[in-house]
Amino acid sequence: MSQITSENIGTDELERNLTALDRCDSCGAQAYVRVTLASGELLFCAHHAAKFKEKLYPNALSWHDESSKLLENASAE
Repeated sequence: MSQITSENIGTDELERNLTALDRCDSCGAQAYVRVTLASGELLFCAHHAAKFKEKLYPNALSWHDESSKLLENASAE
């Protein structure tokens, strides 16, 4: 079973929050989602996380989504 986490919930699997230095494995944009699989970890921008969620989510050990930061940044402008 997968675990959905947010930036406000700390678990042993979450070592740290994502930063601007974390980049999407698909396109290189800032990563807002960390997917932990049995074989390793993937980082995605919000767009690619949504694109691949249907395929990856059932096999994910955890799905750490910080895409709410995009809304916070948009309202600050």
